[in-house]
Amino acid sequence: MSRYTLGLDYGSDSVRALLVDVATGAELASHMVNYPRWAEGRYCEPARDQYRQHPLDYVDSLVEVVNALWSKVPAGTAEKVVGLSFDTTGSTPVAINADGVPLALTDEFSENPNAMFVLWKDHTALKEASEITQAANNNDVNYLSYMGGIYSSEWYWAKVLHIYRQDAAVKAAAHSWVEHCDWMTALMCGTTHPSQLQMGRCATGHKLMWNEAWGGFPPNDFFNSVDPLLDGLVDTLNPATQTSDQVAGKLTAEWSQKLGLPEGIVVGYGAFDCHMGAVAANVREGVLTKVMGTSTCDITVTTPETLGETCVKGICGQVDGSVIPGLIGLEAGQSAFGDLYAWFKNLVLWPTNNLLHELMESGADELASKIEAVTLQRLSADAAQLPVSATDISALDWVNGRRTPDADQTVSMAITGIKMGADAPQLFKALVEATAFGARAITERFREEGVPINSVVVIGGISKKSDYVMQTCADVWNCPIDVLESEQSCALGAAIMAAVAAGEYPTVAAAQEVMASPVCKQYLPDASRVGIYDELYQQYKTLGAYVSGGKA
Repeated sequence: MSRYTLGLDYGSDSVRALLVDVATGAELASHMVNYPRWAEGRYCEPARDQYRQHPLDYVDSLVEVVNALWSKVPAGTAEKVVGLSFDTTGSTPVAINADGVPLALTDEFSENPNAMFVLWKDHTALKEASEITQAANNNDVNYLSYMGGIYSSEWYWAKVLHIYRQDAAVKAAAHSWVEHCDWMTALMCGTTHPSQLQMGRCATGHKLMWNEAWGGFPPNDFFNSVDPLLDGLVDTLNPATQTSDQVAGKLTAEWSQKLGLPEGIVVGYGAFDCHMGAVAANVREGVLTKVMGTSTCDITVTTPETLGETCVKGICGQVDGSVIPGLIGLEAGQSAFGDLYAWFKNLVLWPTNNLLHELMESGADELASKIEAVTLQRLSADAAQLPVSATDISALDWVNGRRTPDADQTVSMAITGIKMGADAPQLFKALVEATAFGARAITERFREEGVPINSVVVIGGISKKSDYVMQTCADVWNCPIDVLESEQSCALGAAIMAAVAAGEYPTVAAAQEVMASPVCKQYLPDASRVGIYDELYQQYKTLGAYVSGGKA
């Protein structure tokens, strides 16, 4: 009898469900649902870098997306599902009360953004992140040594402290905080109560400062020294973290009924989307897996023997078992990739879209959407025809701050070399090159610290949509780039981990041999452009140092 696992991938805008045959790796069906409240822009203030998501968006969308799968497959397929696992964006934590309920699911806080999930790209906690970094670097034990040495405003402790300082009512009602990937898992298992809640290795190691070197989390005294508002919070967290191939629990009767799945099937421990995507990409030492979307997340693995005592500077953590059990998972990434292209598109189309609405009584939205759909395609086509020269326009990719190397969300993008003859394709070319240079800075940091990077595997919409962007990256990085065939690589990684947790395979490696995604396309560097891009990359670094006051 065929058996299937379900991978559930929670992105920034939507949730995807993927059903996979564990014996063949065939992807039977997938479905996507947008978060309704998020789509309306509720609870967010982009001008303040505030991005919050209501837990009901996650719950309602889960029910809808899973049940939609059953209309795409033969009757009885759901009965053959043996396990499921989640991946989510992160760090995306939420405050829970003493019963383990997110505060936004209670009447008192149902419309309070501070009681909702604080999305990864919420940068309201800049001050708090800086204070945590300073405290760690001044401490006898540097609890950031395995996290790149810099704490980010995108991460758990900074976000918690910021909310506590802003909202006394939330502080008073909060018993603890939990990451999105761990809450979804616990919700399915009926273990959301703080006395039962367990967490995966991925989120805790990369964002919560968990490490085996100090027996779990830093002690309460450390957090109390940052701000007494954090006093006692760490003591509510279970330090016994687990890798994603392990069983977190069994699907409850309540969720079995809501999702149309068999009661009691295995639920694996959750992880972040990019880490699960790396599993689907058959990640291995020497290969960097890059999830390319609105932002990027870069994942590689290495052996403890290769890394030795090295603490890689300026990345988003190195954690034993955060990707593959037994290997050190290393994370980096860029705060904006596709977001930078979208910003430029919106900028150049602002007069057009506004003029359409002034001149047309109806149909303006439809026409504007059609124009937007082809704008980046046309810009890419024209930019691809431009020659590459060491005197070209240079730009930075820091439109949403810098994630790595060396997190700094206070820095901004910049463009230099613009003259009267510069047109939109030339500027777009500079922005695409900037994102490629930002990615190169990450690989060079890994190599400088002794982590081998020989090739790159890419996942995500940009890798399938833009030959121009991918070829530019290959030229700038001067290495081969493989594009995964799967359209749902992160969800596939979750399905692979669910298969191991369910006992269908003895190891993650064995499951990957059958279920990991094949490569559909490869990009090779153009030797005639590599040398020129080496020169332009040095200009990128010089511009970055100027903008950041020498901190680049």
